[in-house]
Amino acid sequence: MDIQTKPRGCTSFKVRQLMRRLSQHYDAEVSQSGLKTTQYSLLSHLKRLGATRPVDFAAELKMTASTLSRNLQPLIAAGWVEQTAGADARSRLVALTPEGEDKWREAQQHWKTAQQKLNALLGVERVLALHLLIDESLELLGTEDGPDSGD
Repeated sequence: MDIQTKPRGCTSFKVRQLMRRLSQHYDAEVSQSGLKTTQYSLLSHLKRLGATRPVDFAAELKMTASTLSRNLQPLIAAGWVEQTAGADARSRLVALTPEGEDKWREAQQHWKTAQQKLNALLGVERVLALHLLIDESLELLGTEDGPDSGD
């Protein structure tokens, strides 16, 4: 095999480098709303899902319930997410509050700016190709490891 057609270096390291750079790019914009990008993501998913059980929310995000709980605490403390009683005494629901909807709208404008800047920097064709490559790679890798303990 020709050296130029053989991957060089660690793929995990390269992906982490890209992820760090992308995170810095989005964080620089989204932080202007007072949120971290990960917090904006949680608000966005809750907005889309509506009131949901934390266990279902964690499964949707492919993270553990304990990681989700830790990540939700600052949003609950800020009044942007509320925990309420569920269908029975043992279940709970999490949902956006009206203040959370407002915060999401504010952060969404910053996220859109970050996305537009990224599209301009990389080119829309490259961004679309990256999305396709990521989606295909995730499908090929499957879910053999189960829920992510990070994020």
